[in-house]
Amino acid sequence: MNVSVDGEPMTAVPGQTVAGLLLAAGRSSWRSTRGNGRPRGVFCGIGVCFDCLVVVNGVPDVRACQRMLADGDRVSTQHGAELPS
Repeated sequence: MNVSVDGEPMTAVPGQTVAGLLLAAGRSSWRSTRGNGRPRGVFCGIGVCFDCLVVVNGVPDVRACQRMLADGDRVSTQHGAELPS
């Protein structure tokens, strides 16, 4: 499956999560905190902590550890969280 991450083409395998692809590519962080720009990636790995948020196909706040990739997905780094307060 062909996907892109921050505009860079990557190849994913069926059933692979966004976090799995990024970790396999050597990226341990892909989000920065809103307040001070600190790097974040997978923390809990089960979708509870919301540290692994990314933008997928223009939709923000997607948990990278839970989202399975589909052919053509466009993943991008997210800065801060956009969840409603």
